Amino acid sequence: MLVPKITPVVEMGNITMQWGKTPVLDEVSLVLNPGEQVAIVGPSGSGKSTVLRLLAGLLLPTEGNIRIFGEKQSFLRLDQTHPPDVRLVFQNPALLASLTVEENVGFLLKRNKKLSKKYISERVVASLKEVGLYDVANQYPGQLSGGMQKRVSFARALIKDPTIEANSFPLILYDEPTAGLDPVASTRIEDLIVKTTTFAGGSSIVVSHVRSTIERCAKRVIMLYGGKFQWIGSIEEFKESDNPYVEQFRTGSLQGPMQPADL
Repeated sequence: MLVPKITPVVEMGNITMQWGKTPVLDEVSLVLNPGEQVAIVGPSGSGKSTVLRLLAGLLLPTEGNIRIFGEKQSFLRLDQTHPPDVRLVFQNPALLASLTVEENVGFLLKRNKKLSKKYISERVVASLKEVGLYDVANQYPGQLSGGMQKRVSFARALIKDPTIEANSFPLILYDEPTAGLDPVASTRIEDLIVKTTTFAGGSSIVVSHVRSTIERCAKRVIMLYGGKFQWIGSIEEFKESDNPYVEQFRTGSLQGPMQPADL
């Protein structure tokens, strides 16, 4: 019996991203399979967010190829006629202050002239409920706390365009989702990351410095430093690895291959 071939969600082949003489990413490769949860870790400025921007179609690589759901990505997302279902949750909520919560969450659906206002409103309310928000649809972002705004951004990531194939699942990208939050708030957001990814049925990549976020929201970890993927392994291996990059990152030591001048 033939086993059907699984199409990877992400295929990055020898990706180089360069500004000036020093590449931010230097011939890195990655395969992400359906349902996988991956964390990309490393010091500030190592290129983690650049990986997300490439996958989100906000940047094109200097060299190399990117395939998402098997389709080669040759254009920026705004220039694509049929873009892949990739959803980016920013470090900051990135809500439009002049729009209500409902308008922010349903922003992309409103571009589809075939969808009624009632249908969009129902989808928005359902998504808000999934992140624990009630009776806020008519409020503006400025009327909400920072934590509530963060949850609104997660609700926006949950919204799915019904014109997309019913059996398709998204790629969700999280950029430093718990940066600057206290431990309790971080736990709430980590729970939302797991819930959002599970609810959407997709695959995820989270960029984070926070150890609890890494360990709770990922099954596989990639250490990025010096433009290279220095180490890749399971979350269990990450907790115990004696790889010098992983060990220095995990312990916060000033001794190791990642020098303070680079951090």
